[in-house]
Amino acid sequence: MSHDDNVFPALLRYWRGARGLSQLDLAGAAGVSAKHVSFLETGRANPSQEMVLRLASTMDLSLRDQNAMLVAAGFAELFRESADAFDPVVQRALEMMMRHHEPYPLLVFDRHYDMVTANEATDRLLSTMLGDKAQLERNTLKMLFDPALLRPFIVDWERIARVLLSRLQREILHRRRDAGLSALLSALCAFPGVPGDWRTPDLGAPSLASLDVTFEFGGQRFGFLTTMTVFQAPQNVALEELHIESYFPLDEATEQLCRALAQTAR
Repeated sequence: MSHDDNVFPALLRYWRGARGLSQLDLAGAAGVSAKHVSFLETGRANPSQEMVLRLASTMDLSLRDQNAMLVAAGFAELFRESADAFDPVVQRALEMMMRHHEPYPLLVFDRHYDMVTANEATDRLLSTMLGDKAQLERNTLKMLFDPALLRPFIVDWERIARVLLSRLQREILHRRRDAGLSALLSALCAFPGVPGDWRTPDLGAPSLASLDVTFEFGGQRFGFLTTMTVFQAPQNVALEELHIESYFPLDEATEQLCRALAQTAR
């Protein structure tokens, strides 16, 4: 090995184990020999850039982790990261999605659930319920778990919180090296009223493609169906990690409320 610390072999072993693959499994899926995988893991062979990318994509690693594998093998990062470097076409697409989803909320958050941007409907709804406190927290999960923020307004909060926490825990299992996600989980579990046994992942819980959430404010209930959208094969680390959460009214009362808030804001 040309690297003193043998980082690439260690990373390869780590990710193969995290994905539950034997050397033979990985070799077969990647179209290489098990002997070559063994040599790469022991440092007896050095990978080419193409081999790093083939193994990483076979293990379904994020672009961020693929960059780390490349650097560990002695190559430059291939996928850019800066959110400010979004292609103008992508930026325009996000703006169009937010605008066309009015008067219903749509927000964009990063891999740690920190809000990156949101449409005006999101700001209106948050301001209606939280007032000036709407600007105190930009982490979407912390807003939902904090008793001083959105939590008191969520009907059946324990069901919603448990689903979201399970989603976060599955992400941590998939991205065990992400300290930010682990810190977020600890912060959520530290809020008052969060059961201690929630810290243990419920691997039997279903992974839902959508989620319904109902708020109660001012004696009125309004509910939304939420869906998540991500960019497919963006070739940009920050863009790959963006999540677009769209809220659709569950009933006519919620639809009318959203339209009324939009009219009042004009």
